[in-house]
Amino acid sequence: MFVDAADLDTKSSYKLLIGGIIPRAIAWVSTESVDGVGNLAPVSFFTAVGRKPPLLSISMQPRSDGITLKDTFVNIRDTGEFVVNMATLPLADHLHRSAFEFETDVDEFTALGLETEPSQAVRPRRVKDAPIAFECRLNRIIPVEGSLDHVVWGEVVRFYVRDDLYLEGGRIDTAAIPAVGRLAAEYTLVNTVFTTPLDDDLVETHASQRMHRLDERAADWSPIDTDSWSPSGSTMSEGSK
Repeated sequence: MFVDAADLDTKSSYKLLIGGIIPRAIAWVSTESVDGVGNLAPVSFFTAVGRKPPLLSISMQPRSDGITLKDTFVNIRDTGEFVVNMATLPLADHLHRSAFEFETDVDEFTALGLETEPSQAVRPRRVKDAPIAFECRLNRIIPVEGSLDHVVWGEVVRFYVRDDLYLEGGRIDTAAIPAVGRLAAEYTLVNTVFTTPLDDDLVETHASQRMHRLDERAADWSPIDTDSWSPSGSTMSEGSK
């Protein structure tokens, strides 16, 4: 099947993007408003873009109403600082709930019951139990023509790596991290590692299997088919805006 992008509305295009680009790393972004209110939100349009200086990129849509800019973006724009925290399995529920559309004056660390630690080089706090965090200063904002979407580049000015994960030579012990990634509207646990080539029988066995669901839902279930999903990337729930 071929789908002409010109025939798609924003929601339909978003579905194909998030279902076709998997798994996606999740930037769990902590910011602080000009009034000092803490904000936390997951962003899965996220990648590294440069090495020297180290640069990260996150892309954000407006809120689910389609016209209001998200607090994360506003805070980065107005203060020029943010922290990207690593998403892991023990923090997955907090991560998911941080996608709710809280009111702007709500400190989301407090609302979610998350412990924080002060950053060294920027004002926003980091998530205490996140094993890795990147303290960033705003490098540039790139508006996406024809929408209220924005691409944000941040320069990493401090790396936080939990002591037991930092190996000799400056390498991170990635296999010791229960990292969580994003599929379409669901999550995946990164719990296998390999180099190529693999045995052909092993490849065939794994290539023909569906992913194993940790939540024991039906194999073809998806949040996209429920009222809790929003094409803004936000999670809709009771008490959300």
